[in-house]
Amino acid sequence: MTFLRYAAFVGLAAWVGGLAVLAGLAAPALFDVLELRDPAGGRELAGLLFGEMFGRFQYVAWGSAAILLMSLGFRAALGPRPHRTAIRIWAVVAMAAMSVFTMFVVIPHINEIRAAVDGAVAALPAADPRRVEFGQWHALSSVLMLLSLLCGLGLAWAEVLDPH
Repeated sequence: MTFLRYAAFVGLAAWVGGLAVLAGLAAPALFDVLELRDPAGGRELAGLLFGEMFGRFQYVAWGSAAILLMSLGFRAALGPRPHRTAIRIWAVVAMAAMSVFTMFVVIPHINEIRAAVDGAVAALPAADPRRVEFGQWHALSSVLMLLSLLCGLGLAWAEVLDPH
């Protein structure tokens, strides 16, 4: 059981920690540095770089989801069953679903809008439908990232409190 709990903690640490680092450190650093270096195109380049990093991170998220689901499943099968196992499994499934949706729906829409614009999206007038749509997809991506982070923190809290 100790190994299975350890695996769950490692999976959660990779997933939640990765999301926190991406949102709290990588994104602000990329935008600050690249925009300072190149006021005209730095923001666009930062967005492209962050999008690539975030897309690649989704594979880490999926691996973490597999580790968490296997850990919970084996712990439930071998006993004693972790407290609120079904809720934990659904939380992991929800986090994974948000990740898959981000990878296969949100990111392609954002990239499609970028490709349709000559230059930076941020250079478009605020009322331009492409800029508005880009903002909506970006906001959705941010909300999904925050929800995943919160679910992951909840799962970590449940692991800490669970004596099994």
